[in-house]
Amino acid sequence: MDTKRRELLAICAAVVAAAGLRSRRAAADKVPVLGLIFPPANRGVPEEGVAMYGERLKFVVTGIGVEQMTPEGFDAVIARIPAAAEKLAAAGADAIELTGTSLTFYKGEAYNQQLRETVTKASGLRATTMSNGVIDGLKAVGAKRVAVATAYNDVVNDRLHAFLMEHGLEPLVVTGLGIEAIRDVDKVTQKDLIEFGARVRASAPDADSLLVSCGGFRTLELIAPLEARTGVPVISSMPHGLWAGARLVGLSGTAPGYGKLLSRAA
Repeated sequence: MDTKRRELLAICAAVVAAAGLRSRRAAADKVPVLGLIFPPANRGVPEEGVAMYGERLKFVVTGIGVEQMTPEGFDAVIARIPAAAEKLAAAGADAIELTGTSLTFYKGEAYNQQLRETVTKASGLRATTMSNGVIDGLKAVGAKRVAVATAYNDVVNDRLHAFLMEHGLEPLVVTGLGIEAIRDVDKVTQKDLIEFGARVRASAPDADSLLVSCGGFRTLELIAPLEARTGVPVISSMPHGLWAGARLVGLSGTAPGYGKLLSRAA
């Protein structure tokens, strides 16, 4: 092989190596994108997600138009999930979370699994649900006997009780606010929520954890104060659903300052 040919091959090898390095750096620098399917039709990017992860995680969102937080209300929109998943995939999502705790637990774990599979089949992406997030969160803090504060009516609360039991958790009390119209969730204030959560925990003194269930509740800033007041770890739908989604796209999920689990080092 003559000198010029060796030099040309060396130059080509260097160009290929440099291109590969740039590609790897670009991949490493890419901010992951989490797609969120929300129950309400017009829910925007979750403020909690921005507060938790800032520029480390991007969101693309869509909604399926749930109006009533009842089994009948959920049944009416289930068929819209595949199209929503396709929309998020087209918008650049790396993975998708189906939010709405009650939307995903109301028919039990087998149906929750089916919903994840539906999203993956429609989008080609990995998927989780908000119910998976709260279950994973409860198990991560070692919960076994749970006090549960919800937005829901008694029918939905009974479904949640059964769902938790399926996952080896013992709900000592499941107390709801009786809300059915999804628009009424926004009427519950931060003060209402912290007092309600503390009251539910006090009604079950043997509980080792507190679950606040409803993705529409703004609870991120209440987790640490509730933990201080109740003396037990607090898991809540939206923050810990987002924690699960962040982990699905490769982040640690850590968001210091927002309670025991989210503050835990990766």
